[in-house]
Amino acid sequence: MPAKSARKAYLFAILAVLFWSTSPTAFKLGLRFQDTYQLLTGATLSSFLVLGLLLIPGLRFRKLAEFGWRDIGFSLLMGFLNPIAYYLILFRAYSILPAQVAQPLNMIWPIVLVIISIPMLRQKIGWKSIGAMMLSFSGVVLVSLQGGAVEKDPENRLGIVLALSTSFLWAFYWIYNTRDKKDPLVRLFLNFMFASLFLLSAGLLKGDMFPGSFRAWGTAAYVGVFEMGVTFVLWSMAMQYAPATDRISNLVYFAPFLNLVIVNLVLDEKIFQTTVYGIVLLVSGILIQNMIHRHADKK
Repeated sequence: MPAKSARKAYLFAILAVLFWSTSPTAFKLGLRFQDTYQLLTGATLSSFLVLGLLLIPGLRFRKLAEFGWRDIGFSLLMGFLNPIAYYLILFRAYSILPAQVAQPLNMIWPIVLVIISIPMLRQKIGWKSIGAMMLSFSGVVLVSLQGGAVEKDPENRLGIVLALSTSFLWAFYWIYNTRDKKDPLVRLFLNFMFASLFLLSAGLLKGDMFPGSFRAWGTAAYVGVFEMGVTFVLWSMAMQYAPATDRISNLVYFAPFLNLVIVNLVLDEKIFQTTVYGIVLLVSGILIQNMIHRHADKK
């Protein structure tokens, strides 16, 4: 692989990780100006618009003609799963928990994926994988302690449950999408189109469905573009140019550490020692799990 391609891969990957690192702060700021439904509606519409624009180069939108009724039904289901169910629950978790806690609890989906793959994909799991999962879950426990603050407010427990549940939703979403052979950008566009239609329809009954101020729209658009839309494309391009995808994939685990710096500077959150130690254990378990899988794939 030429060095130029490798440089492009790392550039796109680093940009994606930087944007993902800012997402927790954007969630918290957005929830200051609007409720979870308004934030989701604004973000989803923004992402739908951006994804549509990204389909224009190369006339990629023509691939929509390849989608049959079964594909449309699949996108309808996936659009309800992500962004609607996933982000409604995630935003609710962020409305309760500090960003430094909600973000790492949300990122344990690779471990959850291993667990649900046992019954769904009939995969076997070895003792090394079990050890790696226990390491990650010990990190989850430490993060959840919130420096001892978890006992001060009973609602914290609800936030923890919600943040962890999003990992299950994302793991299921990932499993179903790995079987999909359609263009991923076109598929994502269709998913967000159906999600937008659903949110707008349900919003007519709810009322106040849109962000209500310039700042609210600004944060919602940022979430839609840099959490849901453009970052997906950047990451896909990084994988395309990467000399070895495992080297690029591991960069994503810098995000929770960068997130700690950003939430401290922007949100003025005091960083708990339990959060730092918990993230180290959580990420270590995921990286070990990844190495186990790569070693198994080479056999």
